[in-house]
Amino acid sequence: MTFRTSLRAGLAGLSLMTLSAASAFAQAAAEAPAAAVPNKGDTAWMLVSTLLVLFMTLPGLALFYGGLARSKNMLSVMSQITATAAVMCIIWVVYGYSLAFTSGGSLTSFIGSFSKAFLAGVSNESTSDTFTKGVVIPEYVFVCFQMTFAMITPALIVGGFVERMKFSALLLFVALWATCVYFPMAHMVWFSEGYLFTLGALDFAGGTVVHINAGIAALVGALVIGKRIGYGKELMSPHSLTMTFIGTAVLWVGWFGFNAGSNLEATAGAALAMINTFTATAGAALGWLFIEWIVKGKPSLLGMLSGIVAGLVAVTPAAGLIGPMGAIVLGAIAGVVCFFFCTTVKNALGYDDSLDVFGVHGVGGIIGSIGTGIFVAPALGGVGVADYAMGAQVWKQFVAVVVAVVWCGIGSFVLFKIIDAVVGLRVTSDQEREGLDIAEHGERAYNI
Repeated sequence: MTFRTSLRAGLAGLSLMTLSAASAFAQAAAEAPAAAVPNKGDTAWMLVSTLLVLFMTLPGLALFYGGLARSKNMLSVMSQITATAAVMCIIWVVYGYSLAFTSGGSLTSFIGSFSKAFLAGVSNESTSDTFTKGVVIPEYVFVCFQMTFAMITPALIVGGFVERMKFSALLLFVALWATCVYFPMAHMVWFSEGYLFTLGALDFAGGTVVHINAGIAALVGALVIGKRIGYGKELMSPHSLTMTFIGTAVLWVGWFGFNAGSNLEATAGAALAMINTFTATAGAALGWLFIEWIVKGKPSLLGMLSGIVAGLVAVTPAAGLIGPMGAIVLGAIAGVVCFFFCTTVKNALGYDDSLDVFGVHGVGGIIGSIGTGIFVAPALGGVGVADYAMGAQVWKQFVAVVVAVVWCGIGSFVLFKIIDAVVGLRVTSDQEREGLDIAEHGERAYNI
């Protein structure tokens, strides 16, 4: 064989090898599933929803609670809520997101790990799954969305003991409570390996994680810290229902991000959560309005505003799972029951839950969580779940409620006692009488 013939044969063989390799590579690429790419519409909706939930806290909750307090404590309430939001923002990105949304090894049913502490591994390229297989959103968006939930939950607790708790004690409580109570509950309910998630308990947007958690912690705090000076003897009416009205309106608007945003996609599921956030809230507002009118003889603005919040709370765990008619019924039930807890039950037991956090968020969250197991039934207009049986699902919801109440109740009690021993929970009697605006912050809300 001549050199030219050998060279030609070698080149032909190399060409065949190259073609074979290219063909094999193309076949492998075709067989490998393409990485899911976030949809711009879903991403945009989640960015907007995140900002709406932040809007709920600042200024919504701050104005709602501030208006309900006495004028000498207006700024202290706003300061506590603002500082709580800031503290939670930092804790969330340092280790909270990691504890809530990563696998925790042998403890993964109850808590995550520190594998994503300081947002390790989170980048512009990383994504988070939604409820639809193959659909994702940027992980930074999911981190921010869940961060706003973590910010508002301990801020809700503030209403249980406003006008008498030390600012320093509150900040310490927020940091410890988030770590020991909130992050484990968020993991158990919303992470795919969490205990309540695997149990099959339903919580679309935070009935257990946010509202029962906040309501129970507020009640425990009110009992441990004690009543305000003059409670039951002096008039402690809201100093500005105008502020409270504005705050309530902001909360309702922001709640669409809270509920519809929890769908994680801009689909019909978000639309269902949106209409339910309208109808349940209206049902609760009217339920509270009419029962108060019957019992007390007059319909009050404060009653309607309280009913609005009760309806928003009750529909939160059910928002994307039940039908609009079921949402009306659920809201109306919550409005009536929460009214009795904030009046009859509270007065009978004599506890000073200053702004009715337990009566609205705790009780409303329990009603909504249990009610989700009922109204999710397709026969009642709900979306249904796999192998649905009403009794079995209601039992799962009940277990979730019990876990939330016990976990939060015991954890909050221990933390309050520790903080009381270390720095003290309550301001002095002179400071309380003067008002925390001046005593704690050196400011006045009104210069008149």
